[in-house]
Amino acid sequence: MKNPQEIQRFELRLSGLGGQGILTLGKVLGAGLALEEGYFVAQTQSYGPEARGGASRSDLVISSQPISYPKPEQLDLLVALSQEACNQYYRHLKPGGYLLVDDSLVKQTPTNIYWGLPFTTLAKDKLGMVQAANMVLLGALAHLVPFILPRAMKKGLETSLNPRFLESNLKAFQLGLTQAKKKYPDVQSQWTSS
Repeated sequence: MKNPQEIQRFELRLSGLGGQGILTLGKVLGAGLALEEGYFVAQTQSYGPEARGGASRSDLVISSQPISYPKPEQLDLLVALSQEACNQYYRHLKPGGYLLVDDSLVKQTPTNIYWGLPFTTLAKDKLGMVQAANMVLLGALAHLVPFILPRAMKKGLETSLNPRFLESNLKAFQLGLTQAKKKYPDVQSQWTSS
């Protein structure tokens, strides 16, 4: 485990619809941050009664110190993979928080200040697997968020996923990382230390 970047408390919500791999994404992200980077991570999840198409979300609270309350109170980052999720959860984003949307599915954002990449379209067109959109998103997060390191996320994939799906998921991860670097080359300057 590395000596992680100091984080007091960072609240992240991954949201979308059932069938988009939100819960798997939360587990992989949490495993990479906790096991590979040494952060304390509390992960909670919620999903609708429908297996596909119902609301789904995975919340992560990340800190360099033990976490006293595991649920988010004011989100630092909201990831929305559906219009409904964006509409429903945007109000939980703290002032100055970041919004990341799948702009192939979220057509109306409540603000003009956001990051957008077409995760679902990229997964479908470049990989032929719409269900890989969650790993394309993970790759993008590894560029957009300074403490989510690509190496740690790749290890998280290796420890969290069935080995027979690893190669395709690593390919999706790399696609997201490359696309985020291309579209947002100077993203690190947007983060301020708090």
